[in-house]
Amino acid sequence: MAIYLDSSATTAPRPEVIELVTTILKDGWGNPSSLHSWGESSAMILEKARWQVADLLNASCADSIIFTSGGTESDNLAIFGITSQYDSPQHIITSVVEHSAIERPVQFLEKQGWQVTRLPVNREGRVNPEDLKDSLQDNTVLISIIYGQSEVGTIQPIKKLVEISKNYSNALFHTDAVQMVGRFPVDVEDLGVDLLSLSGHKFYSIKGSGALYIKRGVKLNPLLYGGGQENNLRSGTQAIPAIASLGLASVLAQKDLESENVRLRELRDYFIDLMLFHCPYLSLTGDRFHRLPHHVSFLINHPTLEITGRQVVRKLSLKGIGISAGSACSTGKTLPSPILLAMGYSEKEALRGIRFSFDRNTTKQDLDFTCEILKSQFLIGGAEKV
Repeated sequence: MAIYLDSSATTAPRPEVIELVTTILKDGWGNPSSLHSWGESSAMILEKARWQVADLLNASCADSIIFTSGGTESDNLAIFGITSQYDSPQHIITSVVEHSAIERPVQFLEKQGWQVTRLPVNREGRVNPEDLKDSLQDNTVLISIIYGQSEVGTIQPIKKLVEISKNYSNALFHTDAVQMVGRFPVDVEDLGVDLLSLSGHKFYSIKGSGALYIKRGVKLNPLLYGGGQENNLRSGTQAIPAIASLGLASVLAQKDLESENVRLRELRDYFIDLMLFHCPYLSLTGDRFHRLPHHVSFLINHPTLEITGRQVVRKLSLKGIGISAGSACSTGKTLPSPILLAMGYSEKEALRGIRFSFDRNTTKQDLDFTCEILKSQFLIGGAEKV
């Protein structure tokens, strides 16, 4: 039996996406910058996908969509595309629970003299909007706050944060929405964000497909210089199969968004209650109510066994169940999750996080079986000591 519960890491491309990519690899391989029929055919595929992604985000202009290789590149383009325009270091605001694709570029800028304010979060991983208001300075040029946190599932009040930033500063607002787009209604016009990152392989496109939404009038410097593709912001011949897959995945996501959102929320809430009832040594991490619809995460607090999240991941994998842990392994040593540490957990506790994330194929029976395995074998008597 194989049960995949790690869709926050990646999803399997939908059959329709695989079919489209296969067709384009065979028949749509032209360079979209070329003027002949092969190029024009690819250019049409490119612009169709741009409109499809724009529609998913309710972006009023398709030219606001710049195609990238994924969330990491989109985040980096947003951060460095803005900050590289300044001759001297300014001030950036972010949070303590950002993805490394934001945190590491910000760390780099910090070493170059940029002033960085990292907003704290509560025990559930949520930012207090008043903290943003209090952190704004005259030289604040960029605010980047993650929309849905990948490890603990907490959704931030982005619309409220944007309102504060616009009312009290001239700073641009970026959000990493990689875990949100395709899973949850995301309307860039309603949110008011200036920049938004997304990644296709999180909602059934192929890897290597991503985009950055850039509000009209917002100017960025490119990371890559060359032929000037993607409105001079992402030079290099566009990867048409990946871009087309993102476009189709966007159409399919939009079609199923309402019903799938309800279904995943029901599964999420069912699994939380199921696990907390049968496995009392688990405690929920992240916000119970402001939470990604497909996401459940726990901390292991077994009364007698010292067990890490990574150990549970390995043991479940042997049973054909795929989940993930927040802790990482470096030079043979397990490191605590920086996200859980930022939320106020101890180093010991931050080694014990586990995450379950669902996709379009997840069933209630999958969750029942997973709970039974955890209850009967791993977290009662079968776990090895650290």
